Amino acid sequence: MQQVLLLDLKDDPAGIAEYERWHAAGNVPAAVTASIRAAGIRDMRIFRAGNRLVMLMETGPDYDPAAKAASDGANPDVIAWETLMNRFQQALPCAKPGTKWTETTQIYALSDQG
Repeated sequence: MQQVLLLDLKDDPAGIAEYERWHAAGNVPAAVTASIRAAGIRDMRIFRAGNRLVMLMETGPDYDPAAKAASDGANPDVIAWETLMNRFQQALPCAKPGTKWTETTQIYALSDQG
């Protein structure tokens, strides 16, 4: 299943550059990458336009967001990573309270068109 999520970065060019450095190949802690894969996330990509981030996430049938959140909450490496990332991130104004990444709703698919 493909999911698209949105998040904003704080509008700070130096912070945005640092955020990108943290996400460069080899810079995300191995334990964080392992937790993503262990949760059933098959692929994850993040794109940026200005301070807006778009995450494309491909999940398998065993992916359970609640189980992932519980596992992350008990993993000191993931907690440290999220604490670090919180320095740069801000939720969208429409985000549900207590969430950072906001799920999107698909409203168009070319394959559905005649």
